[in-house]
Amino acid sequence: MISVILPVSSLLLGMAILLAGSGLVGTLLGLRASVEGFSGLTIGLIMSGFFGGYIVGAFVCPPLIRRIGHIRAFTAMAALSAAVSLLYGMVVDPWVWWALRVAHGVAMVAIYMVIESWLNEQMHDKRGKIFAAYMMVSFVALGLGQFMIAIYGAEHMGSFALVAIFYCIGLIPIALTPVDQPTPIQTPSLPLVRLYRVSPVGFMGGLVSGLVSGAFWGLSAPFAAAQQLDDFHVAIFTAAAIFGGAFMQWPVGYAAERRDRRVVLTGVCLLAALSALGMFIVGQTSTLALVACAGFFGGFAFTLYSLAVAQTHDRFHSSEALEATKALLVLHGAGAVIGPVAAGGVMSALGARSFPLVLVGMLVVLALFTLWCIRRDAPVPEADRTAFLPVNRTSAMAMEMDPRTPDSSSAAAD
Repeated sequence: MISVILPVSSLLLGMAILLAGSGLVGTLLGLRASVEGFSGLTIGLIMSGFFGGYIVGAFVCPPLIRRIGHIRAFTAMAALSAAVSLLYGMVVDPWVWWALRVAHGVAMVAIYMVIESWLNEQMHDKRGKIFAAYMMVSFVALGLGQFMIAIYGAEHMGSFALVAIFYCIGLIPIALTPVDQPTPIQTPSLPLVRLYRVSPVGFMGGLVSGLVSGAFWGLSAPFAAAQQLDDFHVAIFTAAAIFGGAFMQWPVGYAAERRDRRVVLTGVCLLAALSALGMFIVGQTSTLALVACAGFFGGFAFTLYSLAVAQTHDRFHSSEALEATKALLVLHGAGAVIGPVAAGGVMSALGARSFPLVLVGMLVVLALFTLWCIRRDAPVPEADRTAFLPVNRTSAMAMEMDPRTPDSSSAAAD
């Protein structure tokens, strides 16, 4: 495994540093917004801007990268991310923050695209191992980044400067890596209507996983702060969910390899809903119980997107699977825009403690829809199922890295 990872170690290291900063800034903004007295709806709107930028970037960034090149695009977007991170702390205003979050989302999806293009170029016949390593690095870096909040706290400008430093340092190993110019990046082109017709569970799984993850990323920190957790314990709370999501990919994948994936998805939804209900019940009574519930919630909820991708691969022919999963990524991003706004609105009306109940509602809807589909349609035969792989929401280029899709370089050669 080391011999496989070593040639791309500098790319993985640089991306890990960048993601540590990205993981920190989401929690930091949620906590700072709570300190400033922003309402739940306002915080939700601010956080949704990032995912809105993600969707815009999915269509804007590919032609930009093709026009100016991967290296220039990466450098520009890393610099933009660092500048935006400093501006968060310099101008504390909800509308300014929303605009900065949109710009940050565009920059991050471009960064993902460039890194994943380079990784894809280096994979050749080792796609599975490098893809797995990249996904694990993403989870671990996002989780570890949470703990940086304890250095300065949410109210100190130093925390925003620390995020900017991460973006700058993460640029160094990547900029110094001698890599070939990757293949051009394309935009998603499969209509969402066709995605729903062929794989309704994949469609709804992608949408609801976006709703749930967007709501959690946007509002978990304000919720935890409202439970009287200090900054360090808020970091533990959010990190527990992230690490839970990383750990549970394999047990859930084991089940998904052996049963109808729709049945597994239903079970995962219900277990995630029970974990969220646990967060609501324990509330301020026990920090340890709250963190444990967050770990179980993340363990189940953060596997939904992987299950949706696997279900989509099963339903589409291999020649269309890449475009289908790219469309699924856009759908997931749309859900992530709506999720924080919906959850924030409920929190404004019913109080911060209601946040887990919003997650419960989203998950139960997906479980009921999936059960309805199970009654309507036969399962994919076991012989026709593709392999289950852990997948994190990054960019469309990650779908090309996925070893279940045809090798893009081979396809180009044909």
